[in-house]
Amino acid sequence: MTTNASWTLKGEYFENCNCEVLCPCIVQGTGIDPTDGHCDVAFAFHITDGQFNGVSLNGLSFVAACLTPGPMEAGNWTSAFYVDERADAQQREAMEQVLSGRMGSPAERWLAMTTDFKGIKFVPIDFKIEGNTRSVTIPNIISFNVAGITKRNQPDDMLLRNTGHPVNTDLYLAKGTASTYTDHGMTWDNTNRNGHYAPFDWHWP
Repeated sequence: MTTNASWTLKGEYFENCNCEVLCPCIVQGTGIDPTDGHCDVAFAFHITDGQFNGVSLNGLSFVAACLTPGPMEAGNWTSAFYVDERADAQQREAMEQVLSGRMGSPAERWLAMTTDFKGIKFVPIDFKIEGNTRSVTIPNIISFNVAGITKRNQPDDMLLRNTGHPVNTDLYLAKGTASTYTDHGMTWDNTNRNGHYAPFDWHWP
């Protein structure tokens, strides 16, 4: 582990899980059962402004895919990380440190709950934002797409404020429009299921 590390990550994120809209974890807390009794969720991030001990991480994307067999806080997660293969050697080392769970950030919470860690793969990641839609693609692994949810006759997507979510306390509501994942023996289809998007801003210390 790198000592005396200093890092920041800012950018855009979205997620899509297998719960019905609205995910009960967001409203009632992680101690309750997900809609289907378990949770299949992927979190996708694009870094617009980031550095680790002076090494720029701008423009990189990464994805976390997690399976929880029951309530999220009960643990026993299966987790896997994916990092943009465009990262050079220094950037890969930096992202491995950030995602190690030893330097704060939501990764610390996720890995503390994980009993089966599948590791980090460096892969091509295509992260796109178009209006209120978000998508991430890793060939032969994931194609997650979400669209924001609006109220009738309202121009802006619905927004949840002051949640306990680890990425951002304020989250826009979204729904999966075509969302599949296959890797590490797991296969999900979260189409028409719960989603969120928001900016994120993490740092250490």
